[in-house]
Amino acid sequence: MNAISPMQQLGQLSGLGRSVPGLSRKQKAAVIVRLLSSEGLKLPLADLSEDSQTELAAQIADMKLVDRNTLREVVEEFCTELEAVGLAFPGGLDGALSLLDGQLSSSATNRLRRLASGSSRSDPWERITGLAAEVLLPVLEQESTEVGAVLLSKLSVAKAAELLGKLPGEKARRVAYAVSLTGNVAPETVHRIGMALAGQLDAAPPKAFDQGPVERVGAILNYSPANTREEVLKGLEEDDRLFAEQVRKAIFTFNNIPARIEPRDIPKILRAVDQAKLILALAGAKGEAEKAAEFILSNMSQRMAQSLRDEMANLGKVKEKDVEEAMGLIVAAIREMEAAGEIFLVAEDED
Repeated sequence: MNAISPMQQLGQLSGLGRSVPGLSRKQKAAVIVRLLSSEGLKLPLADLSEDSQTELAAQIADMKLVDRNTLREVVEEFCTELEAVGLAFPGGLDGALSLLDGQLSSSATNRLRRLASGSSRSDPWERITGLAAEVLLPVLEQESTEVGAVLLSKLSVAKAAELLGKLPGEKARRVAYAVSLTGNVAPETVHRIGMALAGQLDAAPPKAFDQGPVERVGAILNYSPANTREEVLKGLEEDDRLFAEQVRKAIFTFNNIPARIEPRDIPKILRAVDQAKLILALAGAKGEAEKAAEFILSNMSQRMAQSLRDEMANLGKVKEKDVEEAMGLIVAAIREMEAAGEIFLVAEDED
């Protein structure tokens, strides 16, 4: 259970109105803020509503002195109220969505976000700045230079730089220059832009698949037999040459290891692969696959490489099906390590 926080208690301004005479609830909240501030604590008062922040500041400005007995009684009541509450809810649709993140259906989440974005009290930028760069890029590409400048200004430096690098050169220069002109933009204008962008993002229909068609076809062909993979790619080239080229770039096979794997990552990858399967894959490598096998052997210690070569020589004749399966396990290990961020694939050069 989540106990209510001191900031929620102050925001309600209602827990201190029982027995301390002579002080209103707002005055008691002001006493608590003054006491904690005097102890050097920086309270996150920005978490309160603007109305509560304004009322609290005005109340602190009006107050003069509070005697020790009154201070003690106010603190005791405040602590009693906090201890009496066993569960606190986040408040508002934005808080509810954060609490239930990953538990609601996509359609229900989108509907609730549209309702939340319609509230003038919600901060649309909290949601926008948390979105991935690939989600924000289409918005940045379609919106005006001025709106794009405001969007970049609200993002972290790293994410703004990532987005700027994905824009065409001329568009990137215009947006970057427009950022220099945002110094005098009113907060109300920034809020309205955020509301409009959030509405635009929430209005986008949910996707049935997490990945695009290129990635899905590439992933399927990754685990298909080599003959099947080549036949499908030849057929795709006849129907849609551009799509076929994109799929080829999305595919990662055993043959791609020399071009896509950093030599220093080979020892790390080999630790994740069963040695018997590794020997089988290396022993059965032919053609382009043989270059990949040599690349692997040349990027490990000479002693280990020689040991593997000796075992490969003693293996005798191997079945092509078993070799493809072993190569597939090595590729699967590489993909898993890439997904976990343990290694990074080298991007293929554009033609």
